Amino acid sequence: MADVTVVFDFDKTIIDCDSDNWVIDELGGTQIFDELLKTMPWNAAMDTVMRELHSKGRTIEDIKESLRKAPLPANTISAIKSAYALGCELRIVSDANRLFIETILEHHGLINYFSEINTNPSSVDEGRLRIFPYHDFYTSSHGCSLCPPNMCKGIIVERIQEWALAKGKRIIYLGDGKGDYCPSLKLKEEDCVMPRKSYPLWELIIGNPLAVRAKIHGWSDAEELERVLLQLIKDPNMADHQNAELFISSDCKLQTVPLSAHEALPKALHVPN
Repeated sequence: MADVTVVFDFDKTIIDCDSDNWVIDELGGTQIFDELLKTMPWNAAMDTVMRELHSKGRTIEDIKESLRKAPLPANTISAIKSAYALGCELRIVSDANRLFIETILEHHGLINYFSEINTNPSSVDEGRLRIFPYHDFYTSSHGCSLCPPNMCKGIIVERIQEWALAKGKRIIYLGDGKGDYCPSLKLKEEDCVMPRKSYPLWELIIGNPLAVRAKIHGWSDAEELERVLLQLIKDPNMADHQNAELFISSDCKLQTVPLSAHEALPKALHVPN
């Protein structure tokens, strides 16, 4: 059994779109949603736009049917199955919602590969989809300035870390968005973070890579996600110079460092002890 817990974000990581925007666009709620976002947080706007769509005759089955068409690349499916076959424990930490995630995973036969899905709760109330915050910010703030009011992924990852430490497991975290930055900062030196290149998490990390203690390995598309993830599962000590090359080859401040100088930079992407 692999000593690895793989934690996936969902939107733009497992699926190649944002599930909220996908459903809203498919069901004709884009203009309403954009107006709602001017006066309320994203999570609350999602709950409200579901009410508006329900009032216009859109059903739960309409929502599910649109979700079944959301793009989920074959390489991502293969990566999930391969990681599971190698003995990894797989979890999801996502700012989507339970109905959206479970509908998509069930459609692709992936639901049973994940031991845990951490996301915003949802329920069906007289045919209307209700979406609630993971952390009830109406009664108590989670206190994290980096995260949206409804969910601090860092708090969730800290709980997963306690479990992983007790089991002697390291963590590989995959994500793309600003909400994935806080949990990335929680990771330890033995862990890995896989930010999607040119997305907000990537930009935040390359802006100050020394703030992240975990090894950093980027990916651009599902093919690269699969390749890098399986390499990290099989070889937890991928050479540090590969991380340096990753950043030097990207559009970032380190781009001007000559390739020949990489090996002279000991543990370039780790916080010094």
